[in-house]
Amino acid sequence: MTLVQPVPADHDPEVEALARFFHTTLGFAPNSVLTMMRRPALARAFTELNRAVMTNEGRVTGELKRLLGHVASRVAGCRYCEAHTIRAAARFGAAEGAAAQRLDEVWQFRTSALFTPAERAALEFAAAAASVPGAVTPEIGIELRRHWDDGEIVEITGVVALFGFLNRWNDAMATELEAPAAEDGRRWLAAQGWSAGKHGAAGQPGTPPGGDR
Repeated sequence: MTLVQPVPADHDPEVEALARFFHTTLGFAPNSVLTMMRRPALARAFTELNRAVMTNEGRVTGELKRLLGHVASRVAGCRYCEAHTIRAAARFGAAEGAAAQRLDEVWQFRTSALFTPAERAALEFAAAAASVPGAVTPEIGIELRRHWDDGEIVEITGVVALFGFLNRWNDAMATELEAPAAEDGRRWLAAQGWSAGKHGAAGQPGTPPGGDR
């Protein structure tokens, strides 16, 4: 059961303005941010952080950033964010052809020919950085630096840190997964054992009895 209900997306002009921003990235206003709107300063600060982290300043593409967030979220065990990031990766990459295969094979990134050595280094770093306790070794850092400059490493780390906040928030809140994200979770992730778990709406497909994680 969701701990705190989100406010409606048309609650007031400020909520509507934030909702418009997320319509460009996800196609809807996420329940996570609508819940934060019970303290508007928090929602505003989070949205600005999200905008800063996800802005492309170099070679770290929008698609790769979402795949980094996906890997970090899966390590953290947040099914809500797993669905959101795979949906966003599809929107910022493509949902057909080789790009679609990247979504299917993101957890085979170490061996898949669809990922470059630079992408593999970044995804390996994301998986280690999202672990608790942190598992970034000197070797992982050296490999990351072989492919990315300082500014790009800051961007990559920013993505992992952003989703660290979101993973904690949504797992603790049991945020209800929106229908489009739930559908994309089933499309891209169900074969790997994903389900909405406690983030599923009542009667939503893929929600186990008791809403377990």
